[in-house]
Amino acid sequence: MSSTPYVQANTDGALHPADQASISPLDRGFLYGDAIYEVWRTYNQVLFAWDRHWSRLERSAAALALELPWSADAILDEVRRTAAAFHEVQRGGDDLYIRLQVSRGAGGIGLDTALADRPRFVILVQTLRGLPPGALVSGLRLSIARELRRNPAEALNPAWKTGNYLNNILALREARSRGADEVILLNLHGEIAEAAVSNVAFVRDGEILTPPLEAGILAGITRSLVLDTVAAGAGLRAVEASIRPEELGAMEECFLMSTTRDIVPIGAIDEVRFRVGPDSVTSRLKAAFAAHANHEAAAHPERSLG
Repeated sequence: MSSTPYVQANTDGALHPADQASISPLDRGFLYGDAIYEVWRTYNQVLFAWDRHWSRLERSAAALALELPWSADAILDEVRRTAAAFHEVQRGGDDLYIRLQVSRGAGGIGLDTALADRPRFVILVQTLRGLPPGALVSGLRLSIARELRRNPAEALNPAWKTGNYLNNILALREARSRGADEVILLNLHGEIAEAAVSNVAFVRDGEILTPPLEAGILAGITRSLVLDTVAAGAGLRAVEASIRPEELGAMEECFLMSTTRDIVPIGAIDEVRFRVGPDSVTSRLKAAFAAHANHEAAAHPERSLG
């Protein structure tokens, strides 16, 4: 019996297990990474921050001159169908991971976007994976990439959530080779940018600092919520600030921010260690974020996927 978790797929409206082939070998997402995507999760089985993610998907599509032929409501209906099909196979009350990928379509081999026929979508639903054991107690270990830098906005803008992740993959592989859980990427100016799939923040003198968008990072949804709402609601101040590796020793705490894991404490970046524990600013912020997410779930029962 396979130990691989079950993943439910929906390809252009056709429901099927994700391990069954469903896209053409000529699909441009497969051939060239000519695609965009978004990831959602549920809290208490309710889809979280749907509108914020959809708006970012639209921005990514516009940046690639990729026309989305579906409305947000139409795709939300497909997400509901996919989640329902998942629950028919995988019973239980666990929260869900939902990924929507949109490619420019299939067509003749070649880079010219005029060769594409029409946009296609794939929705994937699986159980949301939890944090590694002990992560909240001792924090994750990160390592700064030495061989690669974050690709600059002038090349392929990290603000666009595209199907091109080779930069992140190779940097993470390097960090993992040194025993780290995650990687920290620097930009071409030597400033801290972000992790492979998460934004990063630090705590200094009780204040939360996170690299600005101009550092060349994804405009993370969790990051924006922390800056706009959650930190202030917890009585904390969160600001954008350029941070260099040589400043890490002055930071008291560090944490990652992402949709699937919200706030995750970091115990160390290479040889620099950070405070982790129930009395930390990070722990306080994580509790505030959970309260915010639970409040939104209660306010939007129409987005229940349970």
